[in-house]
Amino acid sequence: MIEKFLEELGLTDKEVKVYLALLEVDSDSVIDLSKKTGISRTTIYPVLEGLSLKGLVSEVKVDKKVRYAAESPERLETYVERRMISLEEQEKRLKDIIPQLKSKRRESGERPVIKYYEGEAGAFSTADELFSRESDEKVFYALYSKDLLDEVFPEKIRKKYISQRVKKNLTSKAVCNDSQGKIKSDTTGTRVVIDDKKYPITCDIGIYGDTTRITTLGNRISSILITSQDFANTMKSMLQYVQDSKK
Repeated sequence: MIEKFLEELGLTDKEVKVYLALLEVDSDSVIDLSKKTGISRTTIYPVLEGLSLKGLVSEVKVDKKVRYAAESPERLETYVERRMISLEEQEKRLKDIIPQLKSKRRESGERPVIKYYEGEAGAFSTADELFSRESDEKVFYALYSKDLLDEVFPEKIRKKYISQRVKKNLTSKAVCNDSQGKIKSDTTGTRVVIDDKKYPITCDIGIYGDTTRITTLGNRISSILITSQDFANTMKSMLQYVQDSKK
């Protein structure tokens, strides 16, 4: 229980063993620590250094011999506080670092990333991930069958993802099937309805930024999330072509 908690705080398993062993004595030598913990002498030294940097172990001299002593357990509070401050600083820096990392990926040539998910839960996960992506684009492209979406997913779920798009201030450009004739273009986007008998759509496809989400709506629901600017641009061009041809 204690060991697991200390590891959750950020100590390695070897640091936990050494720290707990030192708490049981006033001080100890590397040789004795190695025997008690089963950790080799060569490994003990970097472990002690790590604990020292965390402020949990100090070096003492007894009869001119170097030994090591555990600091008071209260020092763990100081260690945690320092970690929290460090994480807050890292969080601030991360906002600047992420765009730099993205630009590095683009400079070295884009390699598509494909993720595969099964079932309804997977479909929801890919939708959440798609709308969580950051992009300067203000248009969400979609290809879907309203009939199938109404049949497969509850109204509450459908409205959730519409609200996510609206919250990001995205207009939509959609091509869809709708046998009931309920879908119309409005201020939130343009929708082109195509003949569901001649051109049936059996997938729900959404494209935003450099990411494309494809969910099959047959008997076995599965989803694919593709991160590729080239693929996303191609899909957008196809949907835009259909929209333009219907004007």
